[in-house]
Amino acid sequence: MLELNGISVRREELLQVGFYFLAVLIIVFDQASKYVVKTNMSLGESMPVIENIFHITYSVNPGAAFGILAYRTNFFIVITIALLVVIVVLFHKLGAEYRIVKLALALQLGGAIGNLIDRIKSGYVVDFFDFRIWPIFNIADMAIVIGVSILIYFILFTPKSLNYLFE
Repeated sequence: MLELNGISVRREELLQVGFYFLAVLIIVFDQASKYVVKTNMSLGESMPVIENIFHITYSVNPGAAFGILAYRTNFFIVITIALLVVIVVLFHKLGAEYRIVKLALALQLGGAIGNLIDRIKSGYVVDFFDFRIWPIFNIADMAIVIGVSILIYFILFTPKSLNYLFE
């Protein structure tokens, strides 16, 4: 128990709030960066940060990763909402010993909501990080990939601990 302004708060409750705060930060930075790109660049415009290595390129993606299933916006909205529900349920089902998994879920939650906002507003996702050897992506995409990577690492190296989820 921690004492905050005369209110007793469990450490785990404070961490829960922190993980949701992380998700909100991802959403804010993702949406703000997309706004900056959309208002200061023309679609298709590219500005080199490191010539031929890293550029800021304003691009839109009406599909999923790598543009697959383009223009299936309603499908992606429904799937994303379903995944968000699963993420939140898992997040609350997991005990204190699953902090790393909760971190992964918070990253995925923020990233998924960031891209969902784009899909609902415009039917596509705004991308702008362009490393020239990989499809163009955004902050939400990075959060999702990092979250999934953490989750994969956890599953591969602590498989017995996942039994808790299926009890």
